[in-house]
Amino acid sequence: MLGGLGGAGRRRRFLPTADINVTSLVDVAFVLLIIFMITAPMLQAGIDIQLPKSEATPVASDEGVMVTIDPRGTIYLGQVQIKSLADLETTFPSYMRRSGKKEAYLRGDQRVSYGRVLEVLGTMKRLNVAEVSLVVDPVVRR
Repeated sequence: MLGGLGGAGRRRRFLPTADINVTSLVDVAFVLLIIFMITAPMLQAGIDIQLPKSEATPVASDEGVMVTIDPRGTIYLGQVQIKSLADLETTFPSYMRRSGKKEAYLRGDQRVSYGRVLEVLGTMKRLNVAEVSLVVDPVVRR
């Protein structure tokens, strides 16, 4: 008795194909691109502060060492929290040597007291930093 689609005793051979499903690959690539586009701005500075606005020329953050003062007056050297000005004095020179950079950028939140910014700036100048620049948000004129 003959039954089935292929006849009795006959097996259909399926040969493996070496094609890549490009549609799935493109979908995954677009999803990763969107994820990176959303998260990249969040990773730029790391410490959430509101910079004061000014018509000053913006600087590239990778040119020097970044020192940040948050709204509570806490000091950060790069991404590392510094407990006091004395700790900044001891850790800053070695941090500058390891980074190989001669300039430093001071980012102070607009809500922090001007005196606190000057304390940190004075400490950095006392440590003979070649150049200390204050970082601001640029104002766009129309």
